Amino acid sequence: MKSPKPAEQLPLEFQHVPSSGRDDLLISDPLSAAVSVVDAWPNWPSPVVILAGPIGSGKTHLASIWRERSGAAEIRPREGEGAEEMAAAGPVLFEDADRCGFDDRSLFHVINNVRQNGNTLLMTSRLWPMSWPVELPDLRSRLKAATVVEIGEPDDELLSQVIVKLFADRQLFVDDRLVAYMVARMERSLDAAQKVVDRLDRLALARGSRITRALAQEVLGQMAEGDSSDLGD
Repeated sequence: MKSPKPAEQLPLEFQHVPSSGRDDLLISDPLSAAVSVVDAWPNWPSPVVILAGPIGSGKTHLASIWRERSGAAEIRPREGEGAEEMAAAGPVLFEDADRCGFDDRSLFHVINNVRQNGNTLLMTSRLWPMSWPVELPDLRSRLKAATVVEIGEPDDELLSQVIVKLFADRQLFVDDRLVAYMVARMERSLDAAQKVVDRLDRLALARGSRITRALAQEVLGQMAEGDSSDLGD
């Protein structure tokens, strides 16, 4: 009779905060144009810049760098939220514009206040602004005048660098061949890289194991199936 398999002991879940400063930013072709715009602030081609790209493409990291550099206030352009006043006072940041929703007139006045007071507005979005549900013609005109910078999907080189960095943030170092194995089989996004590394780290701790190709195969398979129950998510 076989001995029962010992239960995996899930480690205590400590909040892991990856490094997210400018020096920690990994740059490749899909990010280069957006990085150049952020680095060029306050000498922007227009007062309003929109970073558009898929989930996990690096928009949040870039927005965080810009907010730290500019001292920007985060806003939600809705009636009664104070966004218009903040836009008149200094730089402002509006993240996930296509998903968080906004009031057309409020965003229109935010943009006007930014322009009239010599300030700047950075917005992030998964969609280009022409795909936003805008009904106010004046706002649509203002959005057409904004500088839109597209961020493409990360390439193999960037994904590899990100995975190595995420492991290094945890004081873990993995073989280049294992990284290449993961990159060839995972979803092509920085968000997926974060999830893969996090789940591998947790599962390895739970089993008292090194991070191996077999472990990576198991985690990638679970993610492909949308099954995270074994990892306690």
